Amino acid sequence: MGERAVSLHAHLVVVRPAFTLDLTLEVAPGEVVALLGPNGAGKTTALRALAGLTPLSGGQIVLRGRPLHTLPADSRPIGMVFQDYLLFPHLSALDNVAFGPRCQGVSKAESRRAAAALLERVGLAGRAAAKPRQLSGGQAQRVALARALAVRPELLLLDEPLAALDAHTRLEVRSQLRRHLADFDGATVLVTHDPLDAMVLADRLIVIENGAVVQQGAPAEVARRPRTDYVARLVGLNLYRGVAGGAGVKVGELLLHTYEELDGPVFVAFPPAAVALYRTRPDGSPRNVWQARVEGVERHGDNVRVHLDGPISAFADITPAALADLDLTPGEPVWASVKAVETHAYPA
Repeated sequence: MGERAVSLHAHLVVVRPAFTLDLTLEVAPGEVVALLGPNGAGKTTALRALAGLTPLSGGQIVLRGRPLHTLPADSRPIGMVFQDYLLFPHLSALDNVAFGPRCQGVSKAESRRAAAALLERVGLAGRAAAKPRQLSGGQAQRVALARALAVRPELLLLDEPLAALDAHTRLEVRSQLRRHLADFDGATVLVTHDPLDAMVLADRLIVIENGAVVQQGAPAEVARRPRTDYVARLVGLNLYRGVAGGAGVKVGELLLHTYEELDGPVFVAFPPAAVALYRTRPDGSPRNVWQARVEGVERHGDNVRVHLDGPISAFADITPAALADLDLTPGEPVWASVKAVETHAYPA
């Protein structure tokens, strides 16, 4: 991490039957780090361990130079936003937000003043008296965030904070949440399995699979250079591992011509939209051509995603009109091609 300041340094080891989480995590002041991974990867276990809700089997948690792992959950300077928000149903929005400071011994009047200021900050001054059942999903999410910030935390933890929202609300709340996180000067750790949430909200991504880190870096770097099939699927790329020599990469029995000239073990990636499909071998000289078999066809946004099997498995995105024109059905043979300039090769 070089000489940069580190607010949170954690080595989280949680051992369970048939699963071990072993994760090292460093977060700078004001930085938002997203833990990204498939279901069961250990993301929520890591977050609960940071919060003190899941005991560590080993390792340590140090926040601003002070060990946290020896403290009970309610003594840690942490604010947490749970996936389903867990607002107290019998309390107003104002009293939900004031609850944390009251538990810390702040007077009722001062707690309510601080809560009112936070509700105004998240744009909910007019809903202070509303009970959770009277709030929309987006409003409840913002009350939960205000409640987490009310305890003046040094570490903010968010567990799938947008998962409970519908698509339209999610878009709006995501941009609002980004602004609020930018104003927070502590460390933030966000858990999500949604790549868009991670790309928009986080300064850095840590991808975990089976309890271990498989890739980390700035969102743009992770998206451009995926290192596992999971990350490739997440960012919408076909990904292969092969051996490069000059402008070609041997992937199994197929030689793929790439834009970059490299030598040795490499990854090759290209988007499904770069794959062109033909019923007969294409004329001309596309650099990369192979025969495949249609495994399946599914709707993908405004296009159609075709699953291909052959010397390499691949996804191809084509228009509904092209699908009709090609008359593709599962089991059918098809020719696929991708231009060398559409590929991206990088060291493995």
